[in-house]
Amino acid sequence: QVQLVESGGGLVQAGGSLRLSCAASGRTFSSYRMAWFRQASGQEREFVAAITRSGSGTYYADSVKGRFTVSRDNAKNTVYLEMNSLKPEDTAVYHCAATPFPNSVVGRAPSSYQYWGQGTQVPVSS
Repeated sequence: QVQLVESGGGLVQAGGSLRLSCAASGRTFSSYRMAWFRQASGQEREFVAAITRSGSGTYYADSVKGRFTVSRDNAKNTVYLEMNSLKPEDTAVYHCAATPFPNSVVGRAPSSYQYWGQGTQVPVSS
């Protein structure tokens, strides 16, 4: 089992940047595929990005491709989400998620991940 704690959220102006971190407990972090999801008020949780266990593969939602970068440091048990050129429509609570059962196809549905952090808020002002 793994516990996830996000940090780094906060109010940012449109066009600005922010880096989110997700710290994981446990000694087997490198065995988990990690992902970021977001949930805006009144909306369903949506996929943002995912990264393979080694970090060699990254996957993005079309809405953030070219602006967001997901990375991980397995020595620090941490996954990051670098967000640039932020837009008001990026406003949401951002959650990191983990699965110890990665399939060959990277899951983009919340049901593909078994462990979740509580989230960090990212309001983007226009």
